[in-house]
Amino acid sequence: MDDRIHIAHLINPVRFPVDSELTHTQPLTFESMKRAAAQADDVARIDLLTAQYPEDRVIIPPLFTQTNDLERSVADLGSFSVNRKLPLIGDLIERLYTGSTAPYLIYTNVDIILHPSFYQEVATRIRTGLDAFIINRRRVPGHYRTVEELPEIYQLRGSPHPGFDCFIFHRSLCPKFNFGRVCVGIPFIEMIFSQNLFCHAQRFALFDRDRLTFHVGMEIFKKRDPEYLNFNKEEFWRTIRILLPDLDSRKFPWGERNVFYRMVRWGLHPAIPIRLALLLEPRRWR
Repeated sequence: MDDRIHIAHLINPVRFPVDSELTHTQPLTFESMKRAAAQADDVARIDLLTAQYPEDRVIIPPLFTQTNDLERSVADLGSFSVNRKLPLIGDLIERLYTGSTAPYLIYTNVDIILHPSFYQEVATRIRTGLDAFIINRRRVPGHYRTVEELPEIYQLRGSPHPGFDCFIFHRSLCPKFNFGRVCVGIPFIEMIFSQNLFCHAQRFALFDRDRLTFHVGMEIFKKRDPEYLNFNKEEFWRTIRILLPDLDSRKFPWGERNVFYRMVRWGLHPAIPIRLALLLEPRRWR
């Protein structure tokens, strides 16, 4: 009997990325996932999945299972000066959910490099009873370009990053998720994903000090197209209004700390809207 934990992990590769850095980073991501899956073979069974447009298939390594091609992008949903083929996070998670029978699912951005022990650590934390958690990345210098440099990346301490880009959750949560029409590659995806986890998970944890995932590049904020930024912002708040009856700021990271501490932490955190926290605060005093 196979008692290994079954985990499915999906990324969204892009053949012609708008962000040229992805051209160099995606091969590092592919290789790091393969190495981590191989190292975890005795404790976890890993399904490596991709969600892609038809033109992206050519860059995907054989070890990855390609789910059904994406059929729409955010460019189909609005009027933009420049059409960018950015998929909706909801479409990606639907393919993760249907593309594997694994009880535990992972979504990461395609520029996130895994430490070889990543899946082993994920399996260990799943066994503690968590049904959802987030692992924050470490930022490393942007000059790394080749898979031969991965061992050097693994040795780096890196710098912390406050945003969310690695989400692990039990598949039973998927039917409850509501991501609206938020697209990837633009801010607010980390907000809508994390709020769904805070809302629906029974045992959530944030791991923001680990050296389990890496991002090549030291930047925290990138300049984004304001049209797409505004689209995601409007979609986020529209969807939050739907989730609002079930949201509880006590389930946010640091939600059980005193009011001064948590307001400072949330006010400084780019992925936890202080406006939402203030909106939810009166519920704590009823």
